[in-house]
Amino acid sequence: MGFIKEFKDFAMKGNLVDIAVGFVMGAAFNKVVSSFTGGIVSPLVGLLFQSDFNDLKYTIKEGTMNDAGETVGEITVMYGEFLTNVIDFLIVAFVMFMIVKGVNKMKKKEEPAPEAPKGPTQEELLAEIRDLLKKQ
Repeated sequence: MGFIKEFKDFAMKGNLVDIAVGFVMGAAFNKVVSSFTGGIVSPLVGLLFQSDFNDLKYTIKEGTMNDAGETVGEITVMYGEFLTNVIDFLIVAFVMFMIVKGVNKMKKKEEPAPEAPKGPTQEELLAEIRDLLKKQ
């Protein structure tokens, strides 16, 4: 029973639940960014290349057509899809940066710990010793 209780305590810690919520929200946000990039950014950039941005590729070896009309044996580098994923990453990274920056700004700034009361200075101690010696 100790193992189950220990696991329950671990799973119910606030940080773990926060991470799980953040993970789910991040996955949903990634879908939003992917649809933004695929539906808005890619077509606009594709206007420059006069083709669908995701379909941009560099053909290393031309393929041949088979009897079914399909291209076989073609070797290509799909750089359009890679660039789309890079744009997705940059958007997500920028938004996460802005969120973290905003959260850090909203956090209550910790007040510096009050300084410990300082003891007497060297001069004060020497003056006190002098005064005590004068009394004797």
